[in-house]
Amino acid sequence: MAPASGVHATEQLLFYTLLQLSIIVLAARAGGALAQRLGQAVAVGEIVTGILLGPSLFGALAPDLFALVFRSVPPQPLTILSQVGLLLLMFQIGLEFDFGHLRERRNRKAVMAVSAAGLVAPFALGLLFSVLVPDWLVHTPNRLGFTLFVATAFSITALPILGRIMIEFNLTRSPLGVIAISAAAINDVVGWLLLALVTALSVSAFDPWQFGWHVAGVVLFGAVSWWGIRPLLAGVVQRQMRDQPERTLPPTLMGIVIAAIFMGGMTTYQLGIFAIFGGFMMGVLLHGEHRFVQAWNDKVGSFVNVFFLPIFFTFTGLRTDIGSLGSAEAWGWCALLIALATLGKFGACWLAARWAGLSPRESRIVGIMMNTRALMELIIINVGFDLGVIGPEVFTMLVLMAIFSTVVTTPALRRWLPGTPPPEGLAARVQ
Repeated sequence: MAPASGVHATEQLLFYTLLQLSIIVLAARAGGALAQRLGQAVAVGEIVTGILLGPSLFGALAPDLFALVFRSVPPQPLTILSQVGLLLLMFQIGLEFDFGHLRERRNRKAVMAVSAAGLVAPFALGLLFSVLVPDWLVHTPNRLGFTLFVATAFSITALPILGRIMIEFNLTRSPLGVIAISAAAINDVVGWLLLALVTALSVSAFDPWQFGWHVAGVVLFGAVSWWGIRPLLAGVVQRQMRDQPERTLPPTLMGIVIAAIFMGGMTTYQLGIFAIFGGFMMGVLLHGEHRFVQAWNDKVGSFVNVFFLPIFFTFTGLRTDIGSLGSAEAWGWCALLIALATLGKFGACWLAARWAGLSPRESRIVGIMMNTRALMELIIINVGFDLGVIGPEVFTMLVLMAIFSTVVTTPALRRWLPGTPPPEGLAARVQ
């Protein structure tokens, strides 16, 4: 009986996991298609769909059915799949970091001014919000960790989503596009380094020696990866791709790269920061191998976007309960958070662009693009939630801020850019 019982339990776990995945994938595609029709990026629809599948809507309207689908078995399968998918996704984000933009001489003054303003002002306003927010919204004795995570979350720009939106508006080779993507790249590089340091600081329980070891380990990992692993990995990729047709990814190379991603994740986990940083670093190491990047996006990227990305959004949605903001005071703090985050990004980048000599219209365009947060914001706040330094209410506020900042981008660009495409044409190739 015991073996049969074990087999039955495994089959039951598999059944409910497959049920969850089927609902998630189909709902995400429907949400993405609806967002596309409304002139939004596909990822916006998938983010909102993930929220709606959680307790905020599905759980509120049909609690018994919600419990049957998402609470009948332990959450570990969905959790592990979301984390594996996030590791692969961070690798792809690393591949998209085109550091060649940072060598662009044209508008360098604007790039440096916008990137600095887009980091310093939001971080300062995040610190201000964290100081003002009452204790009942903090949920942790680690007030410093809470403060640093909120400030870091205010500072991030969603480079991948921004890049895809820019493609739809033909901005990638324009001066404004160069300014925005270069500033966003600097912003995100510094932001991710800051997140790694804040994570190490939180994990070390503010022991200066322990924190020092974490920082030293992260720096050593970055140095070994860039000067040691990068040439070796690039050499393997070039040899494997040498005689292959365009956009072909050899199975052996795919296996080697996937193993490298996982080992990078294991390494950063052992260093005391999240595994996602290892996946991101492996992507950065290979971002210059353009044939490989194209082949990966063709053969693997679409599957990651269609299967793993919605799982992560739903995983975030299951943690997001808009009902937790059950009072006017909580919604007031949420409105303040969104206002300060928008002021810090859009306002500061607009002022910096004006100072650098851009016109008011150009400055507005740069500001709204830098305000796009989306996926990167969700990744950061999930890190903070997993570490226990942000509670469910602030988590929900930051999710709403990420959605708001992304939803307003495409309508604003369509309004401020001349000759923009009609809404139904926008974001057709975002995924």
